[in-house]
Amino acid sequence: MERGGRWNHNIHYHRRILGAVPEGARTALDVGCGEGMLARALRRTVPAVTGIDLDEPSLEQARAYGDDIDYVRGDFLDHRFLRDHGVEDASFDVVASVATLHHMDATAGLVRMRELVRPGGVLAVVGLARDELPRDLPRVAAATAAGAVYRVLKGHWEHPSPMVWPPPVTYREMAELAAGLLPGAEFRRHLLWRYSIVWRRPSGRGVSHSGRVISG
Repeated sequence: MERGGRWNHNIHYHRRILGAVPEGARTALDVGCGEGMLARALRRTVPAVTGIDLDEPSLEQARAYGDDIDYVRGDFLDHRFLRDHGVEDASFDVVASVATLHHMDATAGLVRMRELVRPGGVLAVVGLARDELPRDLPRVAAATAAGAVYRVLKGHWEHPSPMVWPPPVTYREMAELAAGLLPGAEFRRHLLWRYSIVWRRPSGRGVSHSGRVISG
């Protein structure tokens, strides 16, 4: 957790992103970086971090920290991440995203994120999806109870970035998308209304295999 004790459902699962950073990672991209909390956490272990977002007020808050993170205003779906010397689209050792994918077409977003991952690099996503009722009522009840306890213990920080609700895609649909677009990815549904996807891009040619779906 960042200094100041900020907590919300997204921050709670930053650990899923940070735990997926590969050893020796030199570059990272935070897609939908908002005011930069995850980007700053990534910068503690990754030398070169870029954050991209469409919301300029959030980026102004991020830049106010005065660190060496490169914050870009733009749409990552078509933004050209240029290398230092050339016009070729850059790729990253880590591509991370928290609570961003539901703001766009999920297929287009995952495909673009996949393209931006360097061979041997990692894509790590924490996202929101829609419950299917009444099928998911036990999960909703458990999340509501747990969320109430966390709020009492930790409080709740409301981030300044724009919100979209309800998410357009269900958890089941997201798991299917991840398995189809990111062979070998681990999809996990979490207690506090979030899912995570962690995928490592093969270093070379490999045999595709089905992703893993984990509940809990």
